[in-house]
Formats: sequence, structure tokens, C-alpha cells
Amino acid sequence: MKKKSAKIPLDFIIDKLTNSIENIITGDSFHTDVALVSGADLKTITKKNRWVFDWKYELKQPQREVYKLTIVNNTNVIQGLISLEIEDTHVFIHLIESAPFNKGKNKVYAGVPGNLVAYACRLSFQRGHDGNVSFYSKTQLVDHYVKTLGAFHFGGRLMIINKTAALILIDKYFKNQIL
Repeated sequence: MKKKSAKIPLDFIIDKLTNSIENIITGDSFHTDVALVSGADLKTITKKNRWVFDWKYELKQPQREVYKLTIVNNTNVIQGLISLEIEDTHVFIHLIESAPFNKGKNKVYAGVPGNLVAYACRLSFQRGHDGNVSFYSKTQLVDHYVKTLGAFHFGGRLMIINKTAALILIDKYFKNQIL
């Protein structure tokens, strides 16, 4: 029997749904890439560098896949991270975090969390799960996810993104890209 880890309620804020990520000052949009995180990537992703979560732990979990969001042609600067698990019927988001410089009122880029959630939806289609994604929300953010992501509050803290909402997010962030 496999040991189930505790489901952490997420508290990411969808600051803006953008066409990729958008520089806060200039308004310029930058296309992004999403790729699996490597051990080498994690050398700078530490609490000392103001990352909140233990991403080394996430990467060690065999059932999870950890992805990084970067700007096209600038893959050395990680804009955000997401930890996912492919379940039998959907993709489950364990953790999501914007880079420290993309948080708060002085953030550099808007759209990072939305971009990562859209990627989870896209991956769900690719893995045969019709775009279905779930995650646990902090109670005070349930309405926020309903409004910004089109998620459904399934009960308790469980949030579900279905095919319809997933297609909207994918179209926003991955327009003209093959599922």
C-alpha cells in the first residue's frame, strides 16, 4: 500500500491572466517554456534565496513531476515552479510557487501562476484526462479560484478545473500550440 502524503492547501494568487507572462512595468509579453526541473536547477531554489517551499523534497517524490517556467531563450532564470501528480482521472497540483521576484507589489512579471495552472491543464489533455485538474485551496481563496480559473468548488477545500475551464486557460497561454 502506497503512503499518501498530506494534501497541502494552496494559496497562489492569479494576479492576471495574460498571453504568457507580462512585464509589470513595460506591459511587454514574453513567451514561456515549461520543462522538467533538474537537480542542477535546485541549487538556486532554496529558502535562503526566498523560495517558500522545499522543492528538493518535491523532486524526490517518485510519483510527482516538478516543472519550471522560464522565458523562451532565457532558460537560466526560473519564473515559477509547479509540482504535479498524474492521477487515474486527472492531474493533481501539489504545489505551485512564483519566483521570489514575481511576488508582492514589486513583482517583475504577472501571469506566472496562471501560466503554470494552464500547463497542468495542457498536461492533463496530453495524458488522456480531458484537461481535468484538481488541487486543495486555502478556504479564503476558494472564490478567487472560481472567478479567475473557472474552477469548481467540489466541497471542503477541493477545487476542480474541468475540460471547459481548462480549454480557456490553455487557449490563453498556449494559443496556436498543439495540445
